[in-house]
Amino acid sequence: MRFDSDFLKTLEQLRLVSAAAFAGAGRGDRRGRERGRGIEFADYRPYAQGDDIRHVDWKAYKRLGRLVLRLFSEEQDLRVYLFVDTSASMASSGKFDQALRIAAALCYIGARNLDRVSLMPFAEVLGGDLAQGDARQSIVRVFEALDRLSPAGHTDLWRTVSDFHQRDRRRGLAVVLSDFLDPAGCERPLRLLAAHGHEVVALHLVSRSDGAVGDVGDVVFVDAETAERESVDVTPALLGAYERAWDEFERDVQATCRRNAVQYQKVDVDEPFERTVLQTLRQGRLLE
Repeated sequence: MRFDSDFLKTLEQLRLVSAAAFAGAGRGDRRGRERGRGIEFADYRPYAQGDDIRHVDWKAYKRLGRLVLRLFSEEQDLRVYLFVDTSASMASSGKFDQALRIAAALCYIGARNLDRVSLMPFAEVLGGDLAQGDARQSIVRVFEALDRLSPAGHTDLWRTVSDFHQRDRRRGLAVVLSDFLDPAGCERPLRLLAAHGHEVVALHLVSRSDGAVGDVGDVVFVDAETAERESVDVTPALLGAYERAWDEFERDVQATCRRNAVQYQKVDVDEPFERTVLQTLRQGRLLE
Protein backbone atom coordinates (compact mmCIF):
# COMPACT_ATOMS: atom_id res chain seq x y z
CA MET A 1 0.00 0.00 0.00
CA ARG A 2 1.86 3.06 -1.24
CA PHE A 3 0.40 6.41 -2.29
CA ASP A 4 2.39 9.24 -3.82
CA SER A 5 2.95 12.38 -1.76
CA ASP A 6 0.54 14.55 -3.77
CA PHE A 7 -2.32 12.08 -3.24
CA LEU A 8 -1.53 11.84 0.47
CA LYS A 9 -1.72 15.62 0.75
CA THR A 10 -5.15 15.46 -0.89
CA LEU A 11 -6.30 12.77 1.54
CA GLU A 12 -5.18 14.96 4.44
CA GLN A 13 -7.84 17.50 3.47
CA LEU A 14 -10.65 14.93 3.85
CA ARG A 15 -12.50 13.45 6.80
CA LEU A 16 -14.92 10.59 7.37
CA VAL A 17 -18.53 11.74 7.65
CA SER A 18 -20.85 10.47 10.36
CA ALA A 19 -24.39 11.79 10.65
CA ALA A 20 -24.78 10.27 14.11
CA ALA A 21 -23.11 11.38 17.34
CA PHE A 22 -21.16 8.69 19.16
CA ALA A 23 -19.39 8.87 22.50
CA GLY A 24 -15.69 8.69 21.72
CA ALA A 25 -13.08 7.09 23.91
CA GLY A 26 -10.53 9.81 23.39
CA ARG A 27 -9.97 13.33 22.22
CA GLY A 28 -9.90 13.76 18.46
CA ASP A 29 -10.18 16.44 15.82
CA ARG A 30 -13.95 16.01 15.56
CA ARG A 31 -16.55 18.21 17.26
CA GLY A 32 -19.10 16.06 19.05
CA ARG A 33 -22.56 17.00 20.32
CA GLU A 34 -21.54 16.27 23.90
CA ARG A 35 -20.66 19.19 26.11
CA GLY A 36 -17.40 19.06 28.00
CA ARG A 37 -14.19 20.89 28.62
CA GLY A 38 -13.22 21.58 25.05
CA ILE A 39 -11.94 24.85 23.68
CA GLU A 40 -14.85 26.00 21.52
CA PHE A 41 -17.76 27.79 23.20
CA ALA A 42 -21.07 26.02 22.61
CA ASP A 43 -23.85 27.30 24.90
CA TYR A 44 -24.97 28.45 28.37
CA ARG A 45 -26.98 26.62 31.01
CA PRO A 46 -28.17 27.61 34.50
CA TYR A 47 -25.81 26.91 37.40
CA ALA A 48 -26.78 23.95 39.59
CA GLN A 49 -25.47 22.97 43.00
CA GLY A 50 -22.28 20.94 42.63
CA ASP A 51 -21.21 22.53 39.32
CA ASP A 52 -17.61 23.69 38.99
CA ILE A 53 -17.69 27.36 39.94
CA ARG A 54 -14.73 28.00 37.62
CA HIS A 55 -17.09 27.73 34.64
CA VAL A 56 -19.48 30.42 35.89
CA ASP A 57 -19.71 33.37 33.49
CA TRP A 58 -19.37 36.30 35.92
CA LYS A 59 -19.91 38.90 33.21
CA ALA A 60 -23.27 37.30 32.42
CA TYR A 61 -24.05 37.30 36.17
CA LYS A 62 -23.50 41.05 36.34
CA ARG A 63 -25.83 41.59 33.38
CA LEU A 64 -28.53 39.05 34.23
CA GLY A 65 -28.30 38.75 38.00
CA ARG A 66 -28.20 34.92 37.88
CA LEU A 67 -25.51 32.29 37.66
CA VAL A 68 -24.94 30.58 34.32
CA LEU A 69 -22.22 28.20 33.12
CA ARG A 70 -20.29 28.42 29.88
CA LEU A 71 -20.38 25.12 27.95
CA PHE A 72 -17.81 24.04 25.39
CA SER A 73 -17.82 21.54 22.54
CA GLU A 74 -16.04 18.36 23.48
CA GLU A 75 -13.67 17.11 20.80
CA GLN A 76 -14.51 13.47 20.12
CA ASP A 77 -12.80 10.74 18.18
CA LEU A 78 -14.94 8.61 15.87
CA ARG A 79 -14.98 4.83 16.11
CA VAL A 80 -14.65 3.41 12.59
CA TYR A 81 -14.94 -0.29 11.76
CA LEU A 82 -13.73 -1.26 8.27
CA PHE A 83 -15.02 -4.70 7.29
CA VAL A 84 -12.98 -5.81 4.25
CA ASP A 85 -14.24 -8.84 2.31
CA THR A 86 -11.30 -11.21 1.71
CA SER A 87 -13.32 -14.09 0.22
CA ALA A 88 -12.18 -15.80 -2.99
CA SER A 89 -14.79 -14.08 -5.18
CA MET A 90 -13.09 -10.76 -4.49
CA ALA A 91 -10.03 -11.95 -6.44
CA SER A 92 -11.80 -11.44 -9.77
CA SER A 93 -11.79 -8.25 -11.83
CA GLY A 94 -9.49 -6.36 -9.46
CA LYS A 95 -12.07 -6.09 -6.67
CA PHE A 96 -9.72 -7.19 -3.92
CA ASP A 97 -6.93 -4.78 -4.84
CA GLN A 98 -9.41 -1.93 -5.08
CA ALA A 99 -10.92 -2.83 -1.69
CA LEU A 100 -7.47 -2.79 -0.09
CA ARG A 101 -6.62 0.59 -1.59
CA ILE A 102 -9.92 2.08 -0.43
CA ALA A 103 -9.39 0.64 3.07
CA ALA A 104 -5.86 2.08 3.15
CA ALA A 105 -7.13 5.52 2.12
CA LEU A 106 -9.91 5.47 4.74
CA CYS A 107 -7.43 4.37 7.43
CA TYR A 108 -5.09 7.20 6.49
CA ILE A 109 -7.88 9.78 6.55
CA GLY A 110 -9.06 8.45 9.91
CA ALA A 111 -5.55 8.60 11.33
CA ARG A 112 -5.08 12.19 10.23
CA ASN A 113 -8.28 13.12 12.08
CA LEU A 114 -7.38 11.04 15.16
CA ASP A 115 -10.34 8.71 14.63
CA ARG A 116 -10.09 5.22 16.10
CA VAL A 117 -10.09 2.90 13.10
CA SER A 118 -10.27 -0.90 13.32
CA LEU A 119 -9.49 -2.86 10.17
CA MET A 120 -11.52 -6.09 10.17
CA PRO A 121 -10.92 -8.56 7.32
CA PHE A 122 -13.52 -11.29 6.90
CA ALA A 123 -14.57 -14.23 4.75
CA GLU A 124 -16.31 -17.18 6.41
CA VAL A 125 -15.07 -15.89 9.77
CA LEU A 126 -14.01 -12.53 11.15
CA GLY A 127 -10.25 -12.12 11.05
CA GLY A 128 -8.05 -10.48 13.62
CA ASP A 129 -8.91 -6.96 14.68
CA LEU A 130 -6.10 -4.88 13.18
CA ALA A 131 -6.72 -1.90 15.43
CA GLN A 132 -5.11 1.29 14.34
CA GLY A 133 -6.07 3.33 17.38
CA ASP A 134 -5.52 7.06 17.16
CA ALA A 135 -1.74 7.14 16.71
CA ARG A 136 -0.78 8.50 13.32
CA GLN A 137 2.49 6.56 13.36
CA SER A 138 0.57 3.25 13.34
CA ILE A 139 -0.71 3.82 9.78
CA VAL A 140 2.47 2.14 8.52
CA ARG A 141 1.54 -1.03 10.42
CA VAL A 142 -1.95 -0.92 8.92
CA PHE A 143 -0.54 -0.66 5.39
CA GLU A 144 1.75 -3.61 6.11
CA ALA A 145 -1.20 -5.63 7.42
CA LEU A 146 -3.17 -4.87 4.26
CA ASP A 147 -0.26 -6.04 2.14
CA ARG A 148 -0.36 -9.41 3.90
CA LEU A 149 -4.03 -10.08 3.14
CA SER A 150 -5.03 -12.40 0.31
CA PRO A 151 -8.44 -13.55 -0.98
CA ALA A 152 -9.55 -17.05 0.05
CA GLY A 153 -12.58 -18.90 1.38
CA HIS A 154 -16.28 -18.23 1.07
CA THR A 155 -18.38 -15.31 2.32
CA ASP A 156 -20.35 -15.58 5.55
CA LEU A 157 -21.32 -12.05 6.49
CA TRP A 158 -23.84 -13.19 9.11
CA ARG A 159 -21.23 -15.14 11.08
CA THR A 160 -18.82 -12.23 10.70
CA VAL A 161 -21.23 -9.70 12.18
CA SER A 162 -22.33 -12.14 14.90
CA ASP A 163 -18.69 -12.66 15.92
CA PHE A 164 -18.17 -8.91 15.89
CA HIS A 165 -20.97 -8.38 18.37
CA GLN A 166 -19.62 -11.02 20.73
CA ARG A 167 -16.90 -8.51 21.48
CA ASP A 168 -17.36 -5.39 23.56
CA ARG A 169 -17.87 -2.76 20.90
CA ARG A 170 -18.67 0.92 21.10
CA ARG A 171 -21.11 2.22 18.55
CA GLY A 172 -19.55 3.84 15.54
CA LEU A 173 -19.32 4.04 11.77
CA ALA A 174 -19.29 0.54 10.24
CA VAL A 175 -18.12 0.43 6.62
CA VAL A 176 -18.49 -2.87 4.74
CA LEU A 177 -16.39 -3.28 1.57
CA SER A 178 -17.66 -6.33 -0.30
CA ASP A 179 -19.07 -7.74 -3.52
CA PHE A 180 -21.88 -9.18 -1.31
CA LEU A 181 -21.77 -12.53 -3.12
CA ASP A 182 -23.03 -14.35 -0.05
CA PRO A 183 -25.46 -17.26 -0.67
CA ALA A 184 -27.32 -16.30 2.53
CA GLY A 185 -27.72 -12.68 1.43
CA CYS A 186 -26.77 -9.56 3.32
CA GLU A 187 -30.07 -8.47 4.88
CA ARG A 188 -29.73 -10.08 8.31
CA PRO A 189 -26.13 -9.02 9.01
CA LEU A 190 -26.65 -5.44 7.82
CA ARG A 191 -29.85 -5.21 9.88
CA LEU A 192 -27.98 -6.49 12.95
CA LEU A 193 -25.24 -3.88 12.57
CA ALA A 194 -27.82 -1.11 12.30
CA ALA A 195 -29.87 -2.52 15.20
CA HIS A 196 -26.84 -2.29 17.49
CA GLY A 197 -26.66 1.43 16.88
CA HIS A 198 -23.91 1.58 14.29
CA GLU A 199 -24.12 3.91 11.33
CA VAL A 200 -23.66 1.46 8.46
CA VAL A 201 -22.22 2.15 5.01
CA ALA A 202 -22.16 -0.59 2.34
CA LEU A 203 -19.54 -0.12 -0.38
CA HIS A 204 -20.62 -2.54 -3.10
CA LEU A 205 -17.63 -3.40 -5.29
CA VAL A 206 -18.68 -4.39 -8.79
CA SER A 207 -17.01 -4.77 -12.17
CA ARG A 208 -18.48 -4.23 -15.61
CA SER A 209 -17.45 -7.81 -16.42
CA ASP A 210 -19.58 -9.26 -13.59
CA GLY A 211 -22.77 -9.32 -15.60
CA ALA A 212 -21.15 -10.55 -18.83
CA VAL A 213 -20.69 -14.25 -19.63
CA GLY A 214 -18.90 -13.74 -22.93
CA ASP A 215 -19.55 -15.73 -26.09
CA VAL A 216 -22.35 -18.21 -26.55
CA GLY A 217 -21.61 -21.94 -26.72
CA ASP A 218 -20.30 -24.50 -24.25
CA VAL A 219 -19.03 -22.73 -21.15
CA VAL A 220 -17.70 -24.19 -17.90
CA PHE A 221 -18.69 -22.05 -14.91
CA VAL A 222 -16.50 -22.32 -11.81
CA ASP A 223 -17.68 -21.01 -8.43
CA ALA A 224 -14.85 -18.80 -7.21
CA GLU A 225 -15.46 -19.67 -3.54
CA THR A 226 -16.39 -23.37 -3.64
CA ALA A 227 -14.58 -24.42 -6.87
CA GLU A 228 -17.80 -26.18 -7.94
CA ARG A 229 -17.91 -26.58 -11.74
CA GLU A 230 -20.93 -26.57 -14.04
CA SER A 231 -20.96 -27.05 -17.82
CA VAL A 232 -23.59 -24.94 -19.54
CA ASP A 233 -24.62 -24.52 -23.16
CA VAL A 234 -24.95 -20.73 -23.28
CA THR A 235 -27.57 -19.63 -25.78
CA PRO A 236 -28.39 -16.01 -26.65
CA ALA A 237 -31.56 -16.31 -24.53
CA LEU A 238 -29.61 -17.67 -21.54
CA LEU A 239 -27.00 -14.95 -21.98
CA GLY A 240 -29.70 -12.30 -21.76
CA ALA A 241 -31.27 -13.98 -18.73
CA TYR A 242 -27.93 -14.02 -16.93
CA GLU A 243 -27.35 -10.32 -17.54
CA ARG A 244 -30.85 -9.51 -16.25
CA ALA A 245 -30.28 -11.69 -13.18
CA TRP A 246 -27.06 -9.83 -12.40
CA ASP A 247 -28.77 -6.47 -12.72
CA GLU A 248 -31.51 -7.73 -10.40
CA PHE A 249 -28.87 -8.82 -7.86
CA GLU A 250 -27.33 -5.34 -7.79
CA ARG A 251 -30.76 -3.74 -7.34
CA ASP A 252 -31.59 -6.22 -4.58
CA VAL A 253 -28.46 -5.31 -2.58
CA GLN A 254 -29.34 -1.63 -2.92
CA ALA A 255 -32.96 -2.25 -1.88
CA THR A 256 -31.80 -4.31 1.10
CA CYS A 257 -29.66 -1.40 2.28
CA ARG A 258 -32.52 1.05 1.84
CA ARG A 259 -34.89 -1.13 3.90
CA ASN A 260 -32.40 -1.31 6.76
CA ALA A 261 -31.32 2.35 6.85
CA VAL A 262 -27.88 1.44 5.44
CA GLN A 263 -26.10 3.94 3.25
CA TYR A 264 -25.41 2.24 -0.10
CA GLN A 265 -22.64 3.18 -2.49
CA LYS A 266 -21.86 1.29 -5.68
CA VAL A 267 -18.12 1.25 -6.39
CA ASP A 268 -17.09 0.48 -9.97
CA VAL A 269 -13.66 -1.15 -9.70
CA ASP A 270 -12.98 -0.34 -13.34
CA GLU A 271 -12.85 3.34 -12.46
CA PRO A 272 -9.48 4.85 -11.49
CA PHE A 273 -8.85 4.55 -7.76
CA GLU A 274 -8.27 8.27 -7.24
CA ARG A 275 -11.64 9.06 -8.84
CA THR A 276 -13.34 6.52 -6.56
CA VAL A 277 -11.99 8.18 -3.44
CA LEU A 278 -12.13 11.83 -4.47
CA GLN A 279 -15.45 11.72 -6.35
CA THR A 280 -17.52 8.58 -5.71
CA LEU A 281 -17.03 8.40 -1.93
CA ARG A 282 -17.44 12.15 -1.53
CA GLN A 283 -20.62 12.18 -3.63
CA GLY A 284 -21.89 9.30 -1.47
CA ARG A 285 -21.21 11.44 1.63
CA LEU A 286 -18.77 9.00 3.24
CA LEU A 287 -16.05 11.63 2.89
CA GLU A 288 -16.00 15.38 2.86
